[in-house]
Amino acid sequence: MGNLAIAEQINQAYENQELLKKSIFRQAVLDAIDMLDKGSIRIAEKVNGDWQVVEWAKKAVLLYFRVAEMKPMELGDMTFYDKIPLKTNLKDYGIRVVPPGAVRYGAYMAPGTVLMPGYVNIGAYVDSGTMVDTHATVGSCAQVGKNVHVAGAARIGGVLEPPQGRPVIIEDNVFLGSQVSVMEGIIVREEAVLGSGVSITSSTRIIDVSGSKSVEYRGEVPARSVVIPGTCPKKFPAGVFNVRCALIVGKRKSTTDKKTSLNNVLREFGISPG
Repeated sequence: MGNLAIAEQINQAYENQELLKKSIFRQAVLDAIDMLDKGSIRIAEKVNGDWQVVEWAKKAVLLYFRVAEMKPMELGDMTFYDKIPLKTNLKDYGIRVVPPGAVRYGAYMAPGTVLMPGYVNIGAYVDSGTMVDTHATVGSCAQVGKNVHVAGAARIGGVLEPPQGRPVIIEDNVFLGSQVSVMEGIIVREEAVLGSGVSITSSTRIIDVSGSKSVEYRGEVPARSVVIPGTCPKKFPAGVFNVRCALIVGKRKSTTDKKTSLNNVLREFGISPG
């Protein structure tokens, strides 16, 4: 069955979930999840420089929770009870997973990726050369590019609903420092560096303070930005209080090596690499 036929059946089943009682529609969901697992489709694609959500693929993830059945799962002496199994055949995929790191079935990790004791959820796409470090999380449907370092305890949020909702997107050669949090469909553009403790949601003010006048962004971190956590004043009925924001303090130099000098980039701006 081709992708167009699968997409049409998933769209129909999403609108009328009674159709999932028929084997042909259940199989369409299972086929889509298998394709997500193998990386032949993904939740979002970059088309002419813009990220576009593949809605039917995201609907397949949501329908999979209806199709899959709860069952016991055992790992040595540990017992779990869930609907979605872990990803298998890691050696065949060329993925290194350090115990007790976990990749859920339906997530794609490209050859050459490394998962320390962290977690990658269903629908996620993690491209080649990327490391997800200890206690770091890649949430549902998140899209992570090539040669990204997700440092310890960093969180890339999941966006399951609505189907048209953009997932969190981390483009190529990005460095996320320890305890960084990127949520709610934020895009972090290529080669950006987020210092330890930066937290960005859809409502976070991202302020470039590197020039003579500040420039504010919402929803995305521009390419090559070097970002640190900050605060800015906000007026409330009880008075003016400082709330969290993200400060762009400069840009990575074009001569900076993408892999080996990320920590040096942070230190140039007085930022702990985490």
